[in-house]
Amino acid sequence: MNAPSFLPKANMLNRTIAKSIDFIIAGALSEVIPKAGYFAGLAYILICDGLFEGRSAGKRIIGLKAVIQETMQACTFRESVMRNFPFAIGYVLFKIVPIIGFIFPLVILIFESLLMIGSEKGVRLGDEIAKTQVIEEK
Repeated sequence: MNAPSFLPKANMLNRTIAKSIDFIIAGALSEVIPKAGYFAGLAYILICDGLFEGRSAGKRIIGLKAVIQETMQACTFRESVMRNFPFAIGYVLFKIVPIIGFIFPLVILIFESLLMIGSEKGVRLGDEIAKTQVIEEK
């Protein structure tokens, strides 16, 4: 199935809420699971969009889906890792580097948000790297 030349831009507020839910889940995994929780949270951030046919838990709740732009197929674990790599860097720095670890993830979030706002497709750096786009589910 060929993708339309222009996929509609997903609502930024919905995307923000969905990603916030995913960050809460990653944080909870980090705190709840003794010793391995940090790695469970990191793994969740990286693969979350490959779950549930392109829907992280947050996207599933809000009604969004990450798709590969060329085919409109659901995002796989491979694309999920590529598209969420900037957030994973922020997660790692947040946990291991005092003070800067708080500032750098915030800079990443602001940068990614500005890219989404400025893009007519609503894509951020991670989407550009993985050739994905978040769409509203019907």
